[in-house]
Amino acid sequence: MKRTDFSFELPPELIAQEPRERGRSRMLVVTPADGAPRLEHDSFANFANRLGERDVLVINDTRVIPARLFARPKGQMQKPIEFLLTRERDPVTWETWCRPAKRVKPGDVVVFSEALSAEVVEKEEGTVVIRFTGDMHEIERIGIPPLPPYIARTEARESDKESYQTVYAAARGAIAAPTAGLHFTPEILDDIAARGIDIVRVTLHVGIGTFKPVKVDDIADHRMDSERYDLTADAAERLNDALAEKRTIVAVGTTSVRTLESAIRAGNGRFVAGHGETSIFITPGFQFRAVDRLLTNFHLPESTLLMLVSAFAGMQTIRDAYAEAIREGYLFYSYGDCMLLDRAR
Repeated sequence: MKRTDFSFELPPELIAQEPRERGRSRMLVVTPADGAPRLEHDSFANFANRLGERDVLVINDTRVIPARLFARPKGQMQKPIEFLLTRERDPVTWETWCRPAKRVKPGDVVVFSEALSAEVVEKEEGTVVIRFTGDMHEIERIGIPPLPPYIARTEARESDKESYQTVYAAARGAIAAPTAGLHFTPEILDDIAARGIDIVRVTLHVGIGTFKPVKVDDIADHRMDSERYDLTADAAERLNDALAEKRTIVAVGTTSVRTLESAIRAGNGRFVAGHGETSIFITPGFQFRAVDRLLTNFHLPESTLLMLVSAFAGMQTIRDAYAEAIREGYLFYSYGDCMLLDRAR
């Protein structure tokens, strides 16, 4: 299967540049069928009405850290060097993308603020590893949320730290938001819970693996970077009960899908609690074992996320849904509108 099988043309004006009012985005409800899929136009305000009383809703409670940092070499007054934290090795050691990387080498010390500096401990192609010294809380103060490059901003905003974060974010560690969760409000979650629908939290710390572009022609040659996930014993038990009772599992976002499908494979058909690493790459032909429905945003052409939703609902179904969304002026990508998908059977 070719990367270009997942191409489409998107008018630039449909790329969302500003956060939507939470709970008010448009929602395209997509039901695969023989022939053309059923497409319904709705609002996320009605999301709870689209759930069944026996459904299990799975949300990813990772919390985005302000992972873009700017430093100067110690004792120098040169132009700042940008570091994007991409993967935590331990609480003070991080893999980063560095720009321009040619300005640093192992042994260099870079200064982020009076309270925080770091030593360059490794440098490989595409990755610079740094070890922090000082007050790690400084990252929250001086760091900038790593908004995607298609959000055209000349300057970061302090408000990004809230708008690019789900209302249920808890576990620090992501470098990007699980954007399907940005639509929720506390009131919508309360409404869902009041209906008796079980809400289960999982954690996948969104990293470069989710967004790394596919550069190879044959998608079978693409390799995902691994990302860390956590599944508590309580979450695993509730999910296993749902499987046994044949209840519908509704995943919020592709990161929840990747967590669930990784965890159920680790347990050979049952969810296993604990910490894990996943580099699962979901493409058409994938056999889903856990997820029945998916809430997701509209994704970039030729991206691993578009490949995942195409595997979930069917390639032609997604082509038809995206064409309809473009005709109807839906907004795309992180701050855009959403889809509620049933899995193709």
